[in-house]
Amino acid sequence: MRTVYCFPGQGVQRVGMCADLFDRFPEIAAVASEVLGYSIRTLCVQGPPEKLADTRFTQPAVYVANALAWRSRRRDRVPAGALGHSLGEYNALEAAGVFNFVTGLCLVRDRAAATATCTDGGMLAVVGPTTEQLQTLLQQASLNGVDIANLNSRRHQVLAGPEAELSAAARVLTAAGAKVVTRLAINGPFHSRYMRAAAQEFQDVLDGLTFAEPAFPVWSNCTARPHRAADTARLLVSHLTQAVRWQECVTAVLDEGAAEFVEVGESTVLTSMIRHIRADREEEKS
Repeated sequence: MRTVYCFPGQGVQRVGMCADLFDRFPEIAAVASEVLGYSIRTLCVQGPPEKLADTRFTQPAVYVANALAWRSRRRDRVPAGALGHSLGEYNALEAAGVFNFVTGLCLVRDRAAATATCTDGGMLAVVGPTTEQLQTLLQQASLNGVDIANLNSRRHQVLAGPEAELSAAARVLTAAGAKVVTRLAINGPFHSRYMRAAAQEFQDVLDGLTFAEPAFPVWSNCTARPHRAADTARLLVSHLTQAVRWQECVTAVLDEGAAEFVEVGESTVLTSMIRHIRADREEEKS
């Protein structure tokens, strides 16, 4: 069976993550600390939590943790592909050889700095309504300032927008019977129109960079199609303002045949999403 590896993004960070892997791969920790200008091992293993929760530090920490977890896995054959959720797409691209570890870390560091300037807002997870139902509820409540930022599964979405509109959306969706409506511990309205300034700044970082073709397919969050080297820079910029089309990415993999999805690292959040996507597909067939 084909094996497709999945890399999580922001939200999976915790103090103590990958403590054993820093001992196994000290050279990675040393290089990362030199690039970042601080001890990544200390941040990941000891915190403090409030610093690890700051997106300027969260993004590099998750990227390094994913990279360590990837290197700890024994792989007997070339993967059939890789997926990354939001920030995790950088790890998927690094795993496929599109860029090396240091280049990826520099990109993530600069992405984090750019997005840290767009902190007027946040993100809200919603479980229950379908995407169509969610859009209707937001339109009926005239909540035009809220974007759907993550399309995780048929009934699991994430909204992004200004604080006041997210609070209003939470009240509307709770009253409408949504099973889960909860704020995410992410300081910024990622994957929404509110990241346009960050995207413009990040464009300057990517100008002039060239990337290799992936050694195996990496499905883009923006298009739900495999990356091509010629398009990667453009897609990484668009990634900041466009929704994560996770359900479509997983569906695209499944449409090509049976696959085993393996989540890299300590998290199981993507595994749970994929389980729901598979169940929805089976329900639609029956």
